Amino acid sequence: MAGRYCATILWCDAPAVQSAGQAQAGGWRAGPRGTKTGRGIQEAHRAGRGPVPHQRNRGAHGLVVSPEAWRSAVLDIYTIIFLALAVFIFIRLRSVLGQRTGRERPPYDPYSRDAARPTPASDKVVKLPERNADGPGRVEPVEEAEPAAYRWDGVAQEGTPLANTLDEIAAREPDFDAKHFLTGAKSAYEMIVLAFANGDRRMLKDLLAKDVYDGFVSAISDREGRGEVMESRFVSIEKADLLDASLKGATAQVTVRFVSKLISCTRAKDGTVVDGSPDTVADVTDVWTFARELGARDPNWKLVATEAAQ
Repeated sequence: MAGRYCATILWCDAPAVQSAGQAQAGGWRAGPRGTKTGRGIQEAHRAGRGPVPHQRNRGAHGLVVSPEAWRSAVLDIYTIIFLALAVFIFIRLRSVLGQRTGRERPPYDPYSRDAARPTPASDKVVKLPERNADGPGRVEPVEEAEPAAYRWDGVAQEGTPLANTLDEIAAREPDFDAKHFLTGAKSAYEMIVLAFANGDRRMLKDLLAKDVYDGFVSAISDREGRGEVMESRFVSIEKADLLDASLKGATAQVTVRFVSKLISCTRAKDGTVVDGSPDTVADVTDVWTFARELGARDPNWKLVATEAAQ
């Protein structure tokens, strides 16, 4: 008993236990060898060589225990409690998350995603070459691929001079598309007709070649000189067909026939109609030729000629 508590009892060299019944009114009675009496302790305290006994830290058997020993015992108890709690939480998490049920998804692998897909049963069947009754197996001939669609289908008949010229234009400018060209030509046709009626010289300058532009501006100036006003409104553009194409050096020319429905009239200063009708829809056919230098930065085709329909 004395050896067990030697580290925690004050002034303990050997047995350092004094029974409470041994205390006398005049002080501590001389104890066993290695202990100090009450008078000796007081003298040691006065000399600064030792502490006063802590009566409040006596154990159940009268042992004097240091405060450090009490704190160590309390910390040991909390440590045991925290360890037990950590073990309990670990066991609970393992019981919930650490078990395999057989329904887990495999880890994601982007490189084997296609390979992981189930293969239909029909794809697993390997078709063997057919065998004749009296001959070795032979593979059926592969059907030839269908020929590519004709490039100018719906625009020019195959083998015609128009088709051949379109081929030459496309060879020099691979982005050329006849159907796309016709769509742009229809838009240009409508813009030019309306710009001429409104006297919009700036619009015409961007869409007409110089000699054609000069002719249009001259007609507009004459009309304005007489004080007349022209009104035009498209009902629809029925058709736009390629009639001819030519290639002169780097300049390509394409002729288009337009069939449209148009309401147009010209009014004098007093508002009277001097030409056309503001209520009648007229069928109009125009043949225009557009030109462009192949390979140029400007993608626009300009009007270079107009003529009456035949």
